[in-house]
Amino acid sequence: MKSAPTMQQERSEGTMTTTILVADKFDESGLDSLRSLGHNVISDPTLTPDTLPAAINEHQPTILVVRSTKVKADAIKTSPKLSMIVRAGAGTDNIDVAAASGCGIFVTNCPGRNSIAVAELAWGLILSCDRRIPDQVADLRAGIWNKKEYAKAEGIAGRTLGVVGLGKIGQEIAARGQAFGMRVIAWSRSLDEKTADSFGVDYCESLVNLARMADVVSVNVAANKATTNLIDEHFISCMKDGATLINTSRGSVVDQDALAKAIEERGIRAGLDVFADEPAAADKTFKDSIVKLPGVYGTHHVGASTEQAQQAIAEEAIRVIRTYVDTGAIVNCINLASETGASTLTVRHINRPGILAHVFYLLGQSNINVEEMENIIYSGGDAACARIRLSGTPSPEDIDLILDNEHVLDANLTTSD
Repeated sequence: MKSAPTMQQERSEGTMTTTILVADKFDESGLDSLRSLGHNVISDPTLTPDTLPAAINEHQPTILVVRSTKVKADAIKTSPKLSMIVRAGAGTDNIDVAAASGCGIFVTNCPGRNSIAVAELAWGLILSCDRRIPDQVADLRAGIWNKKEYAKAEGIAGRTLGVVGLGKIGQEIAARGQAFGMRVIAWSRSLDEKTADSFGVDYCESLVNLARMADVVSVNVAANKATTNLIDEHFISCMKDGATLINTSRGSVVDQDALAKAIEERGIRAGLDVFADEPAAADKTFKDSIVKLPGVYGTHHVGASTEQAQQAIAEEAIRVIRTYVDTGAIVNCINLASETGASTLTVRHINRPGILAHVFYLLGQSNINVEEMENIIYSGGDAACARIRLSGTPSPEDIDLILDNEHVLDANLTTSD
């Protein structure tokens, strides 16, 4: 059976050019690289969630690349040609993943490429909280010398750093904590003692216990339903008086009202790169009142915004796009089902046209959908084996009908637990 031509083959035959719409600021060398591969690249960093649907309708891209621009359902449903959305970064909470999945659109990201940049900023915030560096700068610029006040600092060495989320960013933050002479403890949903040992950190089974033990807490988890208000009122109430909370993940992860209360009543300090109330990309007005509290130091959601990080992310985005266009393979896809189907049908067959059509027809007659399928060809090409994940379970009679074909060698069924 002849396979469908890849997008690369079609382009080389002059029948199609892959159109890529980049809806955010993107490394210029990355844009040049995409164009050098023969793609039609449209770069418009001025696009907003409201103007993105019209741009997709106008340009009909196969691939959409975004950084911070929100991709809502109306944009996703604008064009049937759109087949992949690439988030030039790690988090994908600015993309309506459910809508993309419903339209058969792959959502991919570039994980780990900005880890060092985020860790560096997190440590800038940690040191700012401990030594009140921004306050000192503000006083000096105002002509105020207050050495006695600013000499009051706990220091970092020998204290405990609690890392919430030990992914790539968490690992980089932990490594820098060790370099500062801190004891590092970590909690993550998927973390176990063996993995923690491999990173030289102490495993904390309970998130609340981490809050009780840590002098500094760094939050580094993805934003999703499971992590909304992960750092909630109870967690914050368990933190030591005067402890520091650093959030470089997403504003939704922290109950900001509870944090503000703890700052005012218990001297908690906070270093925040993300906020509950962040302005839209085109809005230059910041209204979140938490930054007005004493002991709060904030930055402009720029954790990943270094030249090094953006170049690394651009390189990874190009790799994702090139692999997809050239081979059809999906790199870093975040919206593929982890498990599909109620059963698996394994069919060994002579490699002849129409055999799988015979199988699919009979399954369709029983209202059973094919969820996933892999057909492996044996050496020589005379025989093959198809593994088919199904939405339901074929009856013994269905199996008998499948076997009632001279080119079907065998058919076995296994069901999911």
